[in-house]
Amino acid sequence: MANKTIKSAIESMMFVWGEPLAIKDIADIFNVDKKEIYEACKELQEEYEQEGRGIVIREVNKSFQFVTRKENLGYIERLCTPVRRRRLSQSALETLAIVAYKQPVTKGEIEAVRGIRCDRVLEGLMAKELVTIVGRAETVGRPNLYGTTNEFLKQFEFESLKDLPKIEDLEGVLYEAEEPPVIGGVVGQMSLEELSGSEEAREESDAYEEQEATAEQQEEE
Repeated sequence: MANKTIKSAIESMMFVWGEPLAIKDIADIFNVDKKEIYEACKELQEEYEQEGRGIVIREVNKSFQFVTRKENLGYIERLCTPVRRRRLSQSALETLAIVAYKQPVTKGEIEAVRGIRCDRVLEGLMAKELVTIVGRAETVGRPNLYGTTNEFLKQFEFESLKDLPKIEDLEGVLYEAEEPPVIGGVVGQMSLEELSGSEEAREESDAYEEQEATAEQQEEE
């Protein structure tokens, strides 16, 4: 099958699929080698980038997805207003950073680093699909092991965990867009001093997290 035909079909499938489309799934459809499909996707990605299109192709763990160009975010927001944004709390950011850099990690290990309980924060991160259970530790009680998800990679615009910045360079803060979502995620800025914080700030942030969870539950009811 001609490369042009394959790329055309991949383009249509990504448009219809919406979510990241795995190389393996595409290769199975065409009954060709995964390497050939990967190269076709990268070529397509480069073509979109060279043309400066409003839609770009993002790679997430050997999967590809159409997303809006981040430079156009302001126009999209004006079209979709009102858009409510909620920033992840400091405690959520700290917990997410620990999971990202130490995964797979148990709740006990996270709490040992933060010096404070993180049950509620972990639940919130799992509800946002940024963190998930990836297995169980081979220790007494076999506690759950936590790791980040593809949604985490998408929101922070990483292709894989290899793209995680050095901890001293970490500056990203994730926003959650609501009704309607903006594909591609929105990243703000926060200093490492704010990210590490004091114990008092962490306690205040945890209290805020609990208030947010209670408010969300009341809204659902």
